Amino acid sequence: METQRQKKIAGIIQKDIADILQRAATDGGLKGTLISVSKVYVTTDLSIAKIYVSIFPNKSAEQLLQGIQSNQGLIKHELAQRTKNQLRRVPELNFYIDDSLEYIDQIDKSLKGGENPIENRDLLDKRKKS
Repeated sequence: METQRQKKIAGIIQKDIADILQRAATDGGLKGTLISVSKVYVTTDLSIAKIYVSIFPNKSAEQLLQGIQSNQGLIKHELAQRTKNQLRRVPELNFYIDDSLEYIDQIDKSLKGGENPIENRDLLDKRKKS
């Protein structure tokens, strides 16, 4: 269970990191690449922040994540500058790809497409009318 303090700090980090990453992508010549921070979890001792990023288009996600991870120090420094009035100590930042949007997209395609997982619908129990 997350405490109010964890949620508050996660919210601050989420907003600022999203801004930092999107600006870095734009400045780095990655126009048309959308980076959003979908979720931030902060440990109870506030020492580690797990940051889940959504990257669109998805084909560049893995490469971009490596870039983000290799610039972790710079990102943390930038975050410290922005949050110096709110956070005493900036947590260690761990970045992960949030692939839930891609997962939802796959389900959506499956439902719309011909690859219905239920081949023989007659095997299903008929729904009882109430």
